[in-house]
Amino acid sequence: MFSKILIANRGEIAVRIIRACHEMGIKSVAVYSEADCDALHVSLADESVCIGKAASKDSYLNQNAIISAALATGAQAIHPGYGFLSENAEFAALCEKYSIVFIGPSAEVISKMGDKDTARSIMAAAGVPVTKGTGILKDADEAKKAAKDIGYPVLIKATAGGGGRGIRLVEKEEDLEAAFSSASTEAEGAFANGDLYMEKYLYPVKHVEVQLVCDNAGNVVCVGERECSIQNRNQKLLEESPSTAVTPKLREKMYAAAIKAAKAVNYTSLGTVEFLLDTNSDFYFMEMNTRLQVEHPVTEMVTGVDLVKWQIRIAAGVALDFTADDVKVNGHAIECRINAMGGADNCVRLLHSPGGFGVRFDTALYQDYKVPPFYDSMIAKLIVHAKTREEAIRKMEAALCEIVILGVETNRDMQVSILEDKDFIKGEYYTDFCKKKFGGK
Repeated sequence: MFSKILIANRGEIAVRIIRACHEMGIKSVAVYSEADCDALHVSLADESVCIGKAASKDSYLNQNAIISAALATGAQAIHPGYGFLSENAEFAALCEKYSIVFIGPSAEVISKMGDKDTARSIMAAAGVPVTKGTGILKDADEAKKAAKDIGYPVLIKATAGGGGRGIRLVEKEEDLEAAFSSASTEAEGAFANGDLYMEKYLYPVKHVEVQLVCDNAGNVVCVGERECSIQNRNQKLLEESPSTAVTPKLREKMYAAAIKAAKAVNYTSLGTVEFLLDTNSDFYFMEMNTRLQVEHPVTEMVTGVDLVKWQIRIAAGVALDFTADDVKVNGHAIECRINAMGGADNCVRLLHSPGGFGVRFDTALYQDYKVPPFYDSMIAKLIVHAKTREEAIRKMEAALCEIVILGVETNRDMQVSILEDKDFIKGEYYTDFCKKKFGGK
């Protein structure tokens, strides 16, 4: 097992990983930007190293600075968390070059699954269902020809995409050229890669993902599924497990497809296979996230499996000590992402965290902390667990109403509104839920 791990991230996920390290008897090293000198993860870690200025490109995306910090502190491994460098094949290869363990899959696997066009081809060859689509499109004219064959509406997507960027819905031909251009420009700016591909737009659909834990001995175990259809502008807002739309028979099929996906690339570490599920219970591969997911706590709550600890153990060469038969889903869990909405000075003047049986509040906030404006807007995650979905909804409403974060405007009221919606309560909602309810805002 490792004796020291560097956490190449910030915020609540850095805090989460540091706590797991401490519980495992592993020393932790925090890295931080100048804007994060007062951040909670810095004070919780055993050691900390400033790696650059506030901008992500100068700090949390500065690969050489992070490697230097690991070498200087004697860290044997680097945990990337999610976002930033967590799915960066170049960084994973750089870790290998300096004999530092990257806590995640290999650079080769990250590269294959990070390129959406390549991933679709691999999945199709492995027998995993994929939507009708194309390879990389050279220009808008080629896209127009492909769209006629596929049939409108279509989605134009960045092959190097993530986080909802580089995606455009095109419902008619006259809109395609502008959509192609704007998607390519956005993808180039976000990923330094403007390549696009196209796939059939399915509607209405649910977004359901399967959590995988894969060790170096070839063992692949599905650890439940998560319903992630509550999204605003392609960004997840609320997740739950299990999905109300997944029957035992469908679950068996989805798990089998997810296992095929992992075995097709000899996957190791944690991974998530994301599917689109239509109203006929047909599902299609969307992408594979080669990292720890933001929403991993709902899986932990219903299964009792500590995903972060297992991610670390697998990176250290430890084989799984449980099988699929050992994984039992108990009750229901819901996660609400608490996002800062801007305004005021974003200084936490008063903080009250909700509590109680089956309530978990993952955050890096503390009283008088000033939320930096340079990073992702998510400042906390509220997770609840109960015997039934109905009880979990009531518990989440109560917990949301208990949150007090004076000085920072949040999306708490929006989350309460979602929980009170009749379609959500019935479980009959799709990826367009927020667009219908909030007008896409």
